[in-house]
Amino acid sequence: MRDWWRCRRAALRDLAERRHKEGPSGLSLLPWLLMGLGALSHLVSGEAPNPWLGGLGLLAFNTLYIAIVLRAFDEHRRENATTWWLLAALGALTFALAIGYGREWLLLFPLLGLAVGAIVRGAVRLRLIVFPLVLAVGVVTLWRDGWDSFGIVYGTFISIMVTAAILTLNSTVEELRATQEELARTAVEKERLRFSRDLHDLLGHTLSVIVVKAEAARRLAPRDLEAALTQLSDIESVGRQALTEIREAVTGYREGSLTTELDRARDALSSAGIEPVVLQSGPPLEPQTEALLSWVVRESATNVVRHSGATRCEIELGGTPERVRLTVTDNGRGPGGTGPGSDGTGPGAPGSGLKGLRERLAAAGGTLETGPAPRGGFQVTAELPLEELPVAGLAGAGLPPEEPARG
Repeated sequence: MRDWWRCRRAALRDLAERRHKEGPSGLSLLPWLLMGLGALSHLVSGEAPNPWLGGLGLLAFNTLYIAIVLRAFDEHRRENATTWWLLAALGALTFALAIGYGREWLLLFPLLGLAVGAIVRGAVRLRLIVFPLVLAVGVVTLWRDGWDSFGIVYGTFISIMVTAAILTLNSTVEELRATQEELARTAVEKERLRFSRDLHDLLGHTLSVIVVKAEAARRLAPRDLEAALTQLSDIESVGRQALTEIREAVTGYREGSLTTELDRARDALSSAGIEPVVLQSGPPLEPQTEALLSWVVRESATNVVRHSGATRCEIELGGTPERVRLTVTDNGRGPGGTGPGSDGTGPGAPGSGLKGLRERLAAAGGTLETGPAPRGGFQVTAELPLEELPVAGLAGAGLPPEEPARG
C-alpha cells in the first residue's frame, strides 16, 4: 500500500512538472463557458422568443469560442487569417444574440472579451480593438438592460486586458526559459571545450617531454647508466607533475605561471639536445598576462621539440611600458621544411594550436605573429598590452590551444 501511494505521488509530481513546463493551454479557458448557462436557462424556461433560433445561436457561439481559444495558444494558428475571421464571426454573433435577447445573454460579452484577449497581443492592437469594442458593448448593455448591467461592460474590459496580460507574460516567460536553457547548453559546451583543450595541451606537452627523455635514456643506457637513470628520474617527475596538472585542470583551478613554464621549456629543450637561451626583462606582469604568455611558451617549445630539427632556441621576454613582447625563435627547418618532423604547411598556414592562441590574444587586445625567422628557422612573436585585460581575454586566458601548431 505504501508503494502504491509513493508511485501515485511521483506520478502526480511528474504531471505537475509537465504542466508547469507546458504552460497554460486553450483548455484553461473552456470552463468559463459556464457563464453561458444563464442564456441556456433563459431558453429552457420558455421566456426567450424564437428558442430554436436562440439555441442554434448559443451552439454556434460555443463552437466558435472553443475553436478560437484552442487556436490562441499556437502562435502560427493564432496569427492565421482564419482565426481572425472566426473572432469577427464570434463578435458579430455575440452582438446579435445580446441585441435580440438581452438579459442573461449579455453575459456572453465577457466571454467574447476572453476570446479577444487570447488572440489580440500587443499594445497597438489592443488600443485599436479594445476601446471601440468596449464602447459598443456599453451601448448595447445600456440600451437592453440599463445601468443595472453596467458591470458587464467593466467585466468585458477586464476580461480582455487581464487575459491578454497573462498570456503575454506567459509567452515572455517561455521565451526567457528557452533563452536560459540555451545559455546553459552554451555554458556546458564552452566548459567541455575548455576542458578538452586544456587536457589535450597538457598531455601533448607532457608526453612530448616524456618521449624526448625516454629517447635520451635509451641512447645513454649502453654507455652512461647514471645519466640514463637521471633521465628516467626526470620522466617520473614529469609524470607526477602531469598528474597534478590534470587534476587541477579537471577542477578548473589551473593558472599558468610564466616562470614555471619557462623552466619546463628550458628542460624540455635541453633534453631534446636543443640549446635553450632565455632572456627576460621588463616589469612584473599581471597573472592573466602571464597565463596567456605561458601557453605561448608551452606551445612554441613543444613545436620546436617535435618538428623544428633545431639546435638552438631563443625565448626572449621584454617590451615597452605599454606592451609586453614574447619572442620564440629557433634555427630549424622553418615553416616550409619537408622531411621527417617538418610541418610542410608553409608560412601562411599555421596550425590550429597557434591559431587558437592568436584568437585568445586578440580577445585580450594582443597579437600573435608566426613565420620565418630573420636568420632562418621559425619565429613566434606574441604581444599583449600591460594594462588590465578585457573580460573576453581573461575568460580565454586559461584555455589552451586545440592541437599543436605545426604538426
